Order: sequence, then C-alpha cells, then structure tokens
Amino acid sequence: MNILDPQGPIGVAEKTILIDSVAIMLAIVLPTIVAILAFAFWFRAGNPKARHRPDFVYSGRIELVVWAIPALTVILLGGVAWIGAHQLDPAKAIAGSEEPLKIQVVSLDWKWLFIYPDQKVATVNALTVPAGVPLQFDLTSASVMNAFFIPQLGSMIYTMNGMTNRLNLRADTVGTYRGLSAHFSGDGFPDMHFDVHVVPSEQFSKWAQQAGTAGKSLDEQSYREIARPSMNSEQVIFRLADPDLFNAIVTQKLPPSQGAQAGVKGASPSPGVADAR
Repeated sequence: MNILDPQGPIGVAEKTILIDSVAIMLAIVLPTIVAILAFAFWFRAGNPKARHRPDFVYSGRIELVVWAIPALTVILLGGVAWIGAHQLDPAKAIAGSEEPLKIQVVSLDWKWLFIYPDQKVATVNALTVPAGVPLQFDLTSASVMNAFFIPQLGSMIYTMNGMTNRLNLRADTVGTYRGLSAHFSGDGFPDMHFDVHVVPSEQFSKWAQQAGTAGKSLDEQSYREIARPSMNSEQVIFRLADPDLFNAIVTQKLPPSQGAQAGVKGASPSPGVADAR
C-alpha cells in the first residue's frame, strides 16, 4: 500500500506531484523555521547588539518579503495542481501496446464485484490484470457512495449509485498489490479491501480461460445474493451469465442493495457470497 512505491505511470506521476508540492511548501516552511530560531537567538536578553525599537511601525522591504514568498508558493502549487489535474484526468486514456482491458466495478456492502465483459467472467474481492496493458474501469455503486483506490497504481475515484465513473490505470510490474475502500461506508468498511494480481499477459489469458469454466455463474439471481450486506467476504470467481448485468445495476433495473444504513449490525461474517456458491 506504499504510495511512494508506485507500480504504474499514474502512480509515478502522482508521486512526482506529491514530492514537488512538498518541496515547494518547504520553500516557505524552512525559512520560517530558520527565521524563528534566528530571531530568538539575536534578540536574546544577553545580546547587547540587539536594538529595541518600540516605535517601529512599517517597512516596505519586510512587507515585500512577507507577502511575496507565500504568494509565489501559492502560484507554484496552483500551477502544479492545474497541470497535474489535466494530465492525470481519470477518464483520459493511457497509451499501451495493446487494447485496453475493460473492467466493470461495483461497490457493495461490504465487498467489491469486478466484471470482465469481454472475457465473460466476474470476481469478488480479487482483481487480476495483465502487466503493461491499459485498464479501463467503469465504476458504480449498488449501495452507498464509496471510493475505489489502489494506492500503488494511483487515482482514487468515487463510486456512486445510479451513475458510472471512468478510470484509466496501468500496472507495469508483476506482483500482488492491495486495493481498498477509501470512504467510510458502515460496519464492514475496515475489511472492504481486495487483492490486485498483476500477471504477464499470457498468464492472464490462461486465467481468463479457466475462469470462464467456473462452476458458479453470475446472473440476476446470484447477484442478488452477492449484494446482501456481509463482512469478510471470500474471493470468488464466476462465469458471467448475464452480459448486461452491469448496465442493469447502473440503471437500477436491479434495485440498490439495502445499504450500510439499513441496520445490518448483525451481518454475518459468512457472506451472502457463500450463498451464491
């Protein structure tokens, strides 16, 4: 979960913005700290050279320094934020040698559902992607508002009921990373995380073929079971029986789940996902 160890181009760019912003802010913080220490030392009681000037009112040079440095700092920070916000627009496509992999993401109580429409498979609380391939996420919530975040890939983005957000990422290094919910959503929020398995393209193709033969199928009935509030849900793989399931969730042809507000304090650690198995 180390945001200072990014594994994709978006994460690298955001790390650069973070470091640049800290460096710019240090331009006002460090001189201020030095000035405090210097003033305390110079105007100590034992320094006969320090002049006491009770009638001092105004100095143009001091005013220039006091206002110019913060103003330049704000301008530089604003420039970094402005440029970064446009270059790292979540909906902006990412370059890659292959076509983007489309993944549909649904935040539930309290688990994540990932649908691969082209591969006709779906997973719960586990995301498998090929290294070096652009990832095109369409995200929604079947319950309360939530936030999708893979710290080492970058760009946290909200999921909201009845609408779709677009996020483009890319993972360049093979490995397993942590994804999580970054927005409080009720009792099961602390355990609402998922594993991100970044594998070589050939291995991803084999995984997709094997997942397509899974014994569990995801359709409207099994989705309703998954959507029930549950904690500590296990990772499950489904073959996708209903290719229009994501659109049905977004357009609310399938009604929203009970939501974290529905008084589910007694939600069982053995999830509704287990019922779908």
